[in-house]
Amino acid sequence: MDWEIFNRPNKRSFNGFSHFAIKAEQDGKLLDARVLNGDMQSPYTGEPVRGGPLHSGYGFGPESQTMAGMPHFQETAFKGEFPIAEMSFADAAFPGNVQLTAFNPFIPLQEDDSSLPAAFFEWELENTGDAAVTYTICLSAGNPKSTERAANRYIEFTGQEDRKIHAIQLTSDQYSQEHASYGDITIATDTAEVSYQEYWYRGGWCDNLEMFWHDFTQPGRFANRHYEADESTAHRKDTASLAAHIDLRPGEKKGIKFVISWSFPNVENNWNPAPMGANSWKNYYATWFDDSKASAQYAMTNWKRLYRDTLTFKDSLFASTVPDAVKDAVSANLSVIKSATTLRLTDGSFYGFEGCIEDVGCCEGSCTHVWNYAYALPFLFPRLERSMRELDFKYNKREDGRMSFRLMLPLGRERSDFRACADGQFGGVIKAYRDWKVSGDTDWLRSIWPAVKESITYAWIGSNEDKWDPDKSGVLTGRQHHTLDMELYGPNSWLSGFYLAALKAGAEMAKALSEQESAAEFSELFQAGKRWVDEHLFNGEYYVQKVDLSDKVLLEQFDEKTVATYWNEELSEIKYQIADGCAIDQVVAQWHANLCGLGEIFDKQQTRSALQSLYRHNFKSSMRNEANTWRLYSLNDEGGLVICTWPERTSKPAIPLTYNSETMTGFEYQAASHMIQEGLTDEGLAVVQAIRERYDGEKRNPWNEIECGSNYARSMASFSLLQAYSGFEYDMVAGMIGFKPVAVQDGVFRVLWSLDRGWGVYEEQAKQAIVRVLGGDMQLNVLKLHEAHIARIECVNAGATKLEYTTSGDAIYFTDSVFFDTQNELVVILK
Repeated sequence: MDWEIFNRPNKRSFNGFSHFAIKAEQDGKLLDARVLNGDMQSPYTGEPVRGGPLHSGYGFGPESQTMAGMPHFQETAFKGEFPIAEMSFADAAFPGNVQLTAFNPFIPLQEDDSSLPAAFFEWELENTGDAAVTYTICLSAGNPKSTERAANRYIEFTGQEDRKIHAIQLTSDQYSQEHASYGDITIATDTAEVSYQEYWYRGGWCDNLEMFWHDFTQPGRFANRHYEADESTAHRKDTASLAAHIDLRPGEKKGIKFVISWSFPNVENNWNPAPMGANSWKNYYATWFDDSKASAQYAMTNWKRLYRDTLTFKDSLFASTVPDAVKDAVSANLSVIKSATTLRLTDGSFYGFEGCIEDVGCCEGSCTHVWNYAYALPFLFPRLERSMRELDFKYNKREDGRMSFRLMLPLGRERSDFRACADGQFGGVIKAYRDWKVSGDTDWLRSIWPAVKESITYAWIGSNEDKWDPDKSGVLTGRQHHTLDMELYGPNSWLSGFYLAALKAGAEMAKALSEQESAAEFSELFQAGKRWVDEHLFNGEYYVQKVDLSDKVLLEQFDEKTVATYWNEELSEIKYQIADGCAIDQVVAQWHANLCGLGEIFDKQQTRSALQSLYRHNFKSSMRNEANTWRLYSLNDEGGLVICTWPERTSKPAIPLTYNSETMTGFEYQAASHMIQEGLTDEGLAVVQAIRERYDGEKRNPWNEIECGSNYARSMASFSLLQAYSGFEYDMVAGMIGFKPVAVQDGVFRVLWSLDRGWGVYEEQAKQAIVRVLGGDMQLNVLKLHEAHIARIECVNAGATKLEYTTSGDAIYFTDSVFFDTQNELVVILK
């Protein structure tokens, strides 16, 4: 198990000897004792483990610190429905049933409770025998900072309903409070009867584990062992054990709660240190909790509420009637928000890497062109998403509007000077529009609008080194950096689409802020660019890039480095281009527009044709006969949607678009979601199913979709599948939400929705539509549905409230704003 609690990734690591164990006693005799593990998965030759002992790894067998060699359970079952995991343990030798529920709070709109530095474990034990049994669950944890001056201390404090909390705090006296390694963990339980060992036995060889197992398998309680923290602890792994004891009558069940909490308050930029000045900052949770004891106390005190609200979210998500593969894709990738890919800065603002290398974040800076695709955060935790906009426009904008696409930390240091990224820069405008519509907060929009506006006008400003649109045509023609890490030269629907969507969003935002001149300018540019793209870049089947690969002048207008990088001297051809290829993101701007309520960016029929072509040419049901010269994210008979193909009768560049033959899940989810939006539901679902078959739990981790590293942010494009299936639309500025499901099974449709003020479920059944709020509240002026044939509308609480309304087309307009929350629901009875 990776302990990723130290403000950085920590893959292929372990905090040795950390585990749960259980024993059963009767009449003063041990019945059975074993570690709460199942069989270790093969291979058993041993694997390199970062920070492991010298004589370990390949050729030494599994590490003894994994506890794999100790008695454990023969039968285990695991059910993972993020954010809650459930396990069961059974063995013929063990007298009783053992169940585990584990979670970390995940509650929409509650970003602080959902950022708790604590893991929650509740064990349910059942005595299946015919006589009373005493059960012990023991949590052992290695001191993660025990190389020198380990300090493990038993403590007590008060928790929920004034229950006494028993805990051991594991820290070190080695570090100052400002040191990057300063911190501690706490293991805690609210069980009434406990025993503990602050330290395992200190000795050579395997003395510590030998003595632990000797002590644990004796009938009765632990006797404490205590050492003083001094230099003699150097290079020794100190472990502490906290045991909870309960007596169960025959047939009786009881639960035991444990928390593991942590506090490592000082974050250091270890991936790209600042050349001058400060290089560290405080973790957000350190402004809330003084140490891990404080967070353990909060967790124990608020356990019931945190679990109830997390369970409500999980059950609501999994009760959605969308296909199982879709629920799997949506839920699994929410884990990215909880991974080492993300941080909350001192003031609570959100920051993300692209993904994780083993021990460091991969590709820094809340990279705008990657986080464009991550649609979970803006709906589930919209305040955090808005904080990303605020940081971006405050720290990444050059005076002329050029946006750096990577945010440098600590905040305030010199921004990245690499060229602007077209999809990242214009994606920022689209996201600002979306976040405004999610929140309905026009004052917030006004606060960032000057920077948003300048990021649009940078397209044609004279200081634009990349000459994006110097003639103000509404089409990008210059050097266009993008999320596939190189540049396109010449018009293409992919990046010009981002520009068009930004222009259209900019026009609407300017109009809302009474800047009519800017609104007209942006709107005219959008219309002109849209006409040109639809007419000149659609080849009758899909959208292409208009470029003469033999035209070296396209490169020479910039600089010698550009020529050296992009010119294939041997074939006299520009490298890394799409040309006549069928690219996965050719109409991605329309996907964004659909999700944000922007309307048409590309011709609707041409968009549908492009998506049909994408499925026909790029979806591979098996990769067995495909040539993939890039990274291998699908193999053998696995299927997927590749980045770019060149169908028959087209010419493929000798060195084509980067990553062209890869299958990257974030792009795939985007395209699949867009297919479903445009009525191609079977095709979209086939793509999703192919991804989930790759991430089946055996070949790959279902909760770690990889791209450039682990826990990759782009995979959260999967959240948009909920909107695609539900036809969810929103405009909190106007107080409007709407639902138009694309797939209703057996007359019932149910889906989770979330916006800035409230979240809940929408349900259609038996000629009625119901909007429920499960957290927060909602104030509506307009509700849009498939049908406007309304018999009546009620806001149901203890009794029904008659509402006044008018209808027009698919919209219901309420005479007075309708307010509802968790105590009532909006019910629409259809004729």
